[in-house]
Amino acid sequence: MAVSAEIPVVVRVQRADFDAAAETAALTARNRQIGAIVTFTGLCRDEGGSLAALELEHYPGMAEAEIRRICEAAVERFSLQGIAAIHRFGRMEPGENIVLVIAAAPHRHAAFDGASFVMDYLKTSAPFWKKEHRADGSESGWVDAKDADDRAREKWQR
Repeated sequence: MAVSAEIPVVVRVQRADFDAAAETAALTARNRQIGAIVTFTGLCRDEGGSLAALELEHYPGMAEAEIRRICEAAVERFSLQGIAAIHRFGRMEPGENIVLVIAAAPHRHAAFDGASFVMDYLKTSAPFWKKEHRADGSESGWVDAKDADDRAREKWQR
């Protein structure tokens, strides 16, 4: 089942930072069916002072296509009125934005579930790789996926 052309699905993978308020306003403009908006912004953390930067790489074209597939599934499953997923790549220092998910729905539960669903699948299914640059100047190498992320995704398959 295809998502209606009237329901905005915004997917971007970009090096530049994003403005969550501006993205929310653009996604929800002129839609009076929206009664709830949930936004999630993922930030680069410093891991207790041990992390200097996080480097993210992606598979161009494939990352966008997979994120779009995830977003469209969320629109269908939760009857969303709009969804946006913006993911950055490149080098980010602690405190900088990494990812933004905005879910708009008639009711709060659908908006919360839609945003959570997108993040749980994005963390496990979208082709991104991350490398940690330590404050002591060393690199940790490419970071493995976390079992907790897989378990979070599995709750949606029940």
